[in-house]
Amino acid sequence: MLKRQILLGVMMTATLGISAQKAINPPAGGKAISDELIGIFFEDISSSADGGLYAELVQNGSFEYSPVERDGWGPGTAWRMTRPGHSLGYMEPRMDNGIHPNNPTYMRLHIERVKEYYDYKGWKGFGLQNDGFDGFSVKAGAKYDFSAFFRNGEGGQKQVRVVLVEPQGWGKDPKLLAEATVEVGDPSWKKYACVLTPSEESQKAVLQILVLNQGTVDIDMVSVMPEDTYKGHGLRKDLAQALADLNPKFLRFPGGCVVHGGGDGFWNTYRWKTTVGPKEQRRALKNTWGYHQSMGLGYYEYFQLCEDIGMEPLPILPCGVSCQGTNGGWGMKDQAQDVVPMSEMDEWVQDALDLIEWANGDVTTKWGRVRAEAGHPKPFGLKYLGIGNEERISPEFTERFKYMYEKVTKAHPEIIIVGTAGPGSHPGNPDYENGWKLADELGMPIMDEHYYEPRDYFLKSRQYDNYPRDRKTKVYLGEYAAKDKKLIDALAEGLYLLHVERNADVVVMTSYAPLFARKNATNWNPDLIYFDNERPYLTCSYYIQQMFGQSSGNYYYGDCVKIEGQTDLQEQSVVLNTKTRQLFVKLCNASADAKKATIDLRRFKGLKKVMTKTVLSGQPEDENNFEKQPIAPKSETIKAQKTMDIDLEPYSFVMLQVSL
Repeated sequence: MLKRQILLGVMMTATLGISAQKAINPPAGGKAISDELIGIFFEDISSSADGGLYAELVQNGSFEYSPVERDGWGPGTAWRMTRPGHSLGYMEPRMDNGIHPNNPTYMRLHIERVKEYYDYKGWKGFGLQNDGFDGFSVKAGAKYDFSAFFRNGEGGQKQVRVVLVEPQGWGKDPKLLAEATVEVGDPSWKKYACVLTPSEESQKAVLQILVLNQGTVDIDMVSVMPEDTYKGHGLRKDLAQALADLNPKFLRFPGGCVVHGGGDGFWNTYRWKTTVGPKEQRRALKNTWGYHQSMGLGYYEYFQLCEDIGMEPLPILPCGVSCQGTNGGWGMKDQAQDVVPMSEMDEWVQDALDLIEWANGDVTTKWGRVRAEAGHPKPFGLKYLGIGNEERISPEFTERFKYMYEKVTKAHPEIIIVGTAGPGSHPGNPDYENGWKLADELGMPIMDEHYYEPRDYFLKSRQYDNYPRDRKTKVYLGEYAAKDKKLIDALAEGLYLLHVERNADVVVMTSYAPLFARKNATNWNPDLIYFDNERPYLTCSYYIQQMFGQSSGNYYYGDCVKIEGQTDLQEQSVVLNTKTRQLFVKLCNASADAKKATIDLRRFKGLKKVMTKTVLSGQPEDENNFEKQPIAPKSETIKAQKTMDIDLEPYSFVMLQVSL
């Protein structure tokens, strides 16, 4: 317990680990606050992973799609048979003797004739076409790595032509963009690879795999991956950069309802161990939100992303209790939860202990060796671990959570455990009250609160002003958002975050949710970042989150700013980062009236001569979407003064940044 509280204190302390010549001492009147306040929460909702952040262009490359996931789906979803030059054959999905038990389905191609009495303008062969996620978006001159597992069958060695083409309509030859050939001869599963380099750009390319010899051949784990990914680690570069630009301090993953099976129960619970090995050995899973998770983006990639951006990983593990939404539970008066018998809880505890070993153990440990074999011998340095997600705080949940919590903290007192206060985390809610009772009993380090509310709640509520200061358990506001994506909603969230920042001695972490949503595949609105195959579309809320992420600090000053005629629709904060010697002034005006703010920075010594002023403003109903992006912050350099007046436009958020 002592070690855990010391680690939590590190998060709240100004200068630990900072060299004396760089850090500065905070002037009087400040309050120590968390400098990890702004993070991000990734859940695979609205096709955020496959077809989104995970850069893979092939859809259903493992042929594991199933009608269990969506009516009408199967191994052939996103694929079609193609046979240029009047070639003949058929394809046959099979599950015998696959690559790995976690990945049993593959496609067998029976090639009966590869051409008739003439070559069809050079096009011939029998095979498959993959349409990707609304087509492949490819760039001229860029390199795309094709790979697939093949197993040769009857008919001798096979020549396989791999092409990227742009279809031109019925009866017309496709436009050839890139091609390569592989020779398949091994009678056992073997991975084959080549590089495709398109000659021109296309937003609607497709992949064709054409076998040019008669006989049979098996195919599985088809992949087309851009070589130009974020830090070379297989994530879509523009989407990952949008995350990095938020300057987040942590990443919570993999969910959300995804963690504990959502509405499906334990058979569909996310188990981290099946997401960290070679990709052909990972177990695909039905997504809670009604589609497919290939697990190409798994725990290894999440931890790698944290390292690439400089975030603390915050994995969330299930604790033997299903989501209360299982089997339609959200609509029931008495929401039921499936629970693991207490006699089986040690399996779930061991999953947590093994995860800590996988993340932090050296290469001589069982799970540390698994991490090293994946390409990361150095430990990731896991500090936080969440147990449970938004469950109803029932007696069954309480019993299992306590069991798991006590076992994990006894084995690893250095790990900071994050609990859950259930959905609708407001005073008076039974789950909230029961969750906090449990947190107080255990002396839990951090409690995760969730709520989505109309903008009026965020405009008017100041929930954390009344939280006790002597409580051991801190707050992580892990999921929240106003229920629309207009500018006024973003400003409401900005007002609320200023109140959170004022209380950042109590609230130590926050993350907006959901994070991503793919165009034409959206399960939930609003989301922070929308995207299609070409680019991300950043919401007004994104820019508010970005400004808070850019202005993190470890000391708060509440008496440096006065706003003339201040109402509930105006808030302010002054935050000092003693480590980077940066001072930030943030002001929000969510009203229709212009306001004047008087700023007094005389207590801060060594103020530089210029500061950056960034303003986000517009009409309250303005919204960024796929058709238009009218709202974005505008920055300028202005003279820095120890005392100054700032005009606040109606419906605006202003951030000042100056060095010390």
